[in-house]
Amino acid sequence: MHIKIEELPTLVGREVGVSDWLLVDQDRVNRFADATGDHQWIHVDVERATRELGGTIAHGYLTLSLVPALVDDMLTFEQSSHNLNYGADRLRFTAPVKVGKRVRARKTIKTVEPRGGGWQITAEIKIEIEGEEKPALIMDMRTLAFP
Repeated sequence: MHIKIEELPTLVGREVGVSDWLLVDQDRVNRFADATGDHQWIHVDVERATRELGGTIAHGYLTLSLVPALVDDMLTFEQSSHNLNYGADRLRFTAPVKVGKRVRARKTIKTVEPRGGGWQITAEIKIEIEGEEKPALIMDMRTLAFP
């Protein structure tokens, strides 16, 4: 969705985008484990995890780290000089992402408030798992957008 920045308040309560599906494969999980030093067996020991859990599970923080790429093009503004990540509230990991599953993001605008010469946007982000009822992650993402 592409809008003028001054039209932001009209989006409150609206879903502004759903991303394409993204495969969470073992290579991605292994690279995340190497980058973070989190080599817990449920993520990287395919043999043991398959035997005990039915397969490996992606790190919760890996799922979280996919949010920027998944939501990046959902909402863009005309006449905006820059946007800043302002943080997240109410982050919950509600279901595990099994390796080999695909995920996608759904973004709904909750609030838009004037702040520091721009706008503070709070958007609910849900990371859905293909074929599953419960999302992997739900959070309120805060962004500052400046004209």
